[in-house]
Amino acid sequence: MRILVVGASGLVGQHIVERLRQRGHGATAVARTRRAGVDHALDATTASVADLRALVAGHDGVVFAAGVDDREIPRKPAYPAFHKGNVEPVARLLTAAREEGLTRAVVLGSYYTHFHREHPEWRLTALHPYIRSRVEQARAAREAAGTIPVAVLELPFVFGRAGDRLPNWSPPLEKWARSRSPLVAPPGGSAATTAGRVAEVAVEVLELASGADIPVADENLTWQEMFTRIAAATGNPRQVRPLPPFVVRVGLRLVGVAHALAGREPGLDTAHLSHLLLRELFIGEGTPGAVEPALRETFSR
Repeated sequence: MRILVVGASGLVGQHIVERLRQRGHGATAVARTRRAGVDHALDATTASVADLRALVAGHDGVVFAAGVDDREIPRKPAYPAFHKGNVEPVARLLTAAREEGLTRAVVLGSYYTHFHREHPEWRLTALHPYIRSRVEQARAAREAAGTIPVAVLELPFVFGRAGDRLPNWSPPLEKWARSRSPLVAPPGGSAATTAGRVAEVAVEVLELASGADIPVADENLTWQEMFTRIAAATGNPRQVRPLPPFVVRVGLRLVGVAHALAGREPGLDTAHLSHLLLRELFIGEGTPGAVEPALRETFSR
């Protein structure tokens, strides 16, 4: 196959390009800026359908590995910014893919869409603009694709490294783990996976032309387990003490007040974020130690 990978310079995008080539497929790497390994520089948030048709022509499939993550704190209201970064480019890309006769597609999404399906009573799309954009992303992708099967990989915390690329959320955690500040963790936790594993799944579903929603999770970690292992990986192992839930709730509300005073709105509403952070957002049984090599690769120097 020939596969176009949009967002190919990112952590997961680089792994997908490498995995495609290992499997004998052709991979065309597209990213916002030109750098080593990038075949075409293109900003997916501004590219037209015509621009994208010129790129996807002659390919069998496409991967969207770009988008805006939940760390963004745009001006209020937040949803238009997340719609522009996550929904509109995917809709245009899959429209171009349909018009050029491609036969398969993969979109890298968020595991919050998995929990949205499993727990509609949590009202995640009503409360959190970022999660709403991810749900709309999947819907818009399939609507634009027509009969092309679109697999959506629902990703939790992703550990790993690709050259100088690390997970976007890892630098502040590494700085904290290496500091002399106390390490504390609230109840709850998250599923986790690795960039290499995401790439394996992405290539498998491209080969199968699958159109499924696929949560990708290899290990379930409590926050205490995660922070303890991160500290050990940095070479500064120490005890992680419990943090009472009420401290998390108060802290998040104060952060929310600061955002409001600045006229900004986060993608995950701080007034309701504790309902997620204090839960065990686990997927399946998981395999203890499955992400350990990638975790150490992320945080060791």
